[in-house]
Amino acid sequence: MAVIELKNVCKIYGDGLSRRDVLNGIDLKVKEGEFLVLLGFSGTGKTTLINLMAGLERPSSGEVLFKGKPVTGPGPERGVIFQTYSLMPWLTVNGNVRLAVDTMFPRMSRADKAAKVDRYVEMVGLGHASARRPAELSGGMRQRVNVARALAMDPEVLLLDEPLSALDALTRANLADEIEQIWRRDQKTCVLITNDVDEAIMLGDRIIALNPDGTLAEHFPVNLERPRDRSAMNTDEGFRSLRARITNHLMDVGVKARTEGSRVLPNVSPIHGVPAAVTDAQKGLIDDRFLTFDNLHKVYPTPKGPLTVVEDFNLKLNRGEFISLIGHSGCGKSTVLTMTAGLNAISKGVIKLDGYQVRGADPERAVVFQSPNLFPWLTAKENVAIGVDKVYPKASMAERRDVVEYYLERVGLGDAMDQPATSMSNGMKQRVGIARAFALSPKLLLLDEPFGMLDSLTRWELQEVLMEVWSRTKVTAICVTHDVDEAILLADRVVMMTNGPQATIGKIVDVDLPRPRTRKALLEHPDYYRYREQVLSFLKEYEHGATPKSAPSDEPAQKPATGKKQEAA
Repeated sequence: MAVIELKNVCKIYGDGLSRRDVLNGIDLKVKEGEFLVLLGFSGTGKTTLINLMAGLERPSSGEVLFKGKPVTGPGPERGVIFQTYSLMPWLTVNGNVRLAVDTMFPRMSRADKAAKVDRYVEMVGLGHASARRPAELSGGMRQRVNVARALAMDPEVLLLDEPLSALDALTRANLADEIEQIWRRDQKTCVLITNDVDEAIMLGDRIIALNPDGTLAEHFPVNLERPRDRSAMNTDEGFRSLRARITNHLMDVGVKARTEGSRVLPNVSPIHGVPAAVTDAQKGLIDDRFLTFDNLHKVYPTPKGPLTVVEDFNLKLNRGEFISLIGHSGCGKSTVLTMTAGLNAISKGVIKLDGYQVRGADPERAVVFQSPNLFPWLTAKENVAIGVDKVYPKASMAERRDVVEYYLERVGLGDAMDQPATSMSNGMKQRVGIARAFALSPKLLLLDEPFGMLDSLTRWELQEVLMEVWSRTKVTAICVTHDVDEAILLADRVVMMTNGPQATIGKIVDVDLPRPRTRKALLEHPDYYRYREQVLSFLKEYEHGATPKSAPSDEPAQKPATGKKQEAA
């Protein structure tokens, strides 16, 4: 008998014109001891599905059963870990976990309660922080408290609603490993919602994708031995094959870059002198050393003396080159980017763009941040027009309007130009941010983790949008990211930084993959996983703030034999 079973479940919100069918005809059985992963885009009903299993919502039709009996509400046998932490700020780590134990086991002795709390706090690696309050914890540590609190209630089934999505890549991977270890040790039944394909494969026995129409799609059994090591998986043919199948399925049902359109960019020039309309994508010419970083340093004053965050950062980019800058949190990636943008003073060294020293902010250097910072009371068109009006002072009103509409159409917002920012999803807002940056016709495009706040699958879609629009302009670009696949997908070179403080360039990988690129094509390219292995190996060396005894060379990594030789910077 299944632990949890859903029979022809439908969930509908609203009536009449506001009616929204979220789940349609769901038939699903969760086996005892299984680790089931539900994977899908935002809006496909994943959270609604897990809320039905938890008893937090009731189906509009159909049945939800736990061990053959109808689920009529929440129960202690089903523990839920949400995306947000929901901790009591005035209680310590132990106090937050103890609250759950007191609620579930009121007759347990004081000593047994204390032992139970200590066991689970230690299990999630927080024994050293048991007396701290939530305000003193990082995001990853707070989520560990959430995990410990759920486990301390001894549920038969653990329901995990995207518990790792708000964490940085390294913390997310570490906590995923801990959850997998706890599941194997206690043999609990687990149901995980995620939008990360690698996370799904690393954790799941079975992966079920949800379709955008709220139906269940294909089931993917995961026949990989446990425990699963991330580095080893990169060279495992079973992992690669499954990853490609799931990715292709999700791309087919959900990713539509929607960059088609008929608008034409007018023949006007911005104030910083980029060739008119960039119609020939800068005519394919690559000018040497268009952007140079020479002995760049950033030093901050602290009560304990000067703190060098970035030192001896030396890099040369050709015109039209796309660079990805990657490294662990705190390695100075964003610091380098903000100095390049002119938003952060340079302590030592020099940055030159097109032969001139960078001094202060300028629209010739357009920045796309993690949060697009739109004016909420303005429409998409009005938000983009603010910058266009400033950099095209000699253009007519009609020409400026054409520039705005051209780029909004390119990023897939041709039908939403007049929509106010307040009514947009995060993905739509970031599309506006990308359109705004390209509409400035900048000499340099700077992207600071532009998709970091989005779910993985929305990120795929916007990566496709970014690549398509970039291919039309060939603007020189630097993208700060923590996502290995994103770094390789976008870049001509991946520049890897050592850990901070005193961070610098540790290694450079030349990415000689054909353009235009798509995620599907890259997964099938024979060299893709070799590039991925080089970046993953570097990041593994620097995990947990480590400083390898022999620092990696600052020369570009050896490319596959089939690669075309490219000048090292």
